[in-house]
Order: sequence, then C-alpha cells, then structure tokens
Amino acid sequence: MNILTVYYSRKGENYYNKEIRFLEKGNTEIAAEMIQKAVGGDLFEIDTVNPYAADFRECCREAKAELDADARPPIKAFLPDISQYDVIFVCYPNWCDTVPMCILTFLDHYDLTGKRLIPLCTNEGSGAGRSVAHLRQLYPQAKIEDGRAVMGCHVKDSEEKIAEWVKSTVASFSL
Repeated sequence: MNILTVYYSRKGENYYNKEIRFLEKGNTEIAAEMIQKAVGGDLFEIDTVNPYAADFRECCREAKAELDADARPPIKAFLPDISQYDVIFVCYPNWCDTVPMCILTFLDHYDLTGKRLIPLCTNEGSGAGRSVAHLRQLYPQAKIEDGRAVMGCHVKDSEEKIAEWVKSTVASFSL
C-alpha cells in the first residue's frame, strides 16, 4: 500500500491553549511527521505562494475571506503525479470550521477517484468542525474516512495515540 501524507501547517503566531503564542513549527506539521513516522510513505507540505499574515487575527480574516469567496489560493508546488498512492492522509488546521482553502487548491489538482483520504484536523477545541463533510461534498469520487481531530496544544504529547490510530486505520484497509 502506497501512502502519502500531505499537510498545510501554520507556524508563527497561533492560537494555542487559549492564548496566542509563537510556534517555531506548526502543530499540523508535527502531526503529519508523526503519521509518516508511524506508517511510512511520502510527506508533502502545501505552501501558499502568498503567505498569510504573520498576525494571527489578520490571518483569520484572510482565511474567512478566502472561504467566503470559495477561493483556491495558489500554492508553490504540486506533486507531478499521485496515481501511485492508495491512501492519502490530509492534515490541516481547523480554519473557519473547515479546511484551509489551500488544501482544496491541492486536492482540486488531481483525479481522486478511488483514493482513500484520511483527514487529520488540528484545532484548539472546535474539533474537525464541518471539514470532513466539506471534503465529502467536494470530492464524492474519493473515499473520505471519518478521520481524527487532535487538539493542537496536545499534538506533541500525542505521538503514541496518533501512531496507534494511523496503524489501525491502514491495517483495516487490508482486511
């Protein structure tokens, strides 16, 4: 089974454990690296051409404007081909109750027919919001699993739980 873990993560100013903090590495990036460590495969970071504002509150306004416009912000790179991947872990922070729109820029680029997409959403108390339903609505040709929501402030202490979840999820596809 060929696995891809793709993620968008925000470093810098973030809402973290009920306050705004500066993070050297985003929580979602840490979680994505844990997934790859647990089940192998390839890791790909989605990075926008135009960076979001450094100020957390301004970034939230930008994210809301993108969502309201159903925007697909340009990203710096795509993988040349994803046809070899059976399973794609899609990792993202909960922005405006769904995925950051740059995730959709990435996914829209590919034929997802028959692909298993497994969401992992970092958040600070809002869970996955409507992100899984949003992904299912946009990509009915893919098999989108229920996924997992992880509190961002707990990611660093969640490696064992994340590893158990991804290993059992991937193992269930072999049954």
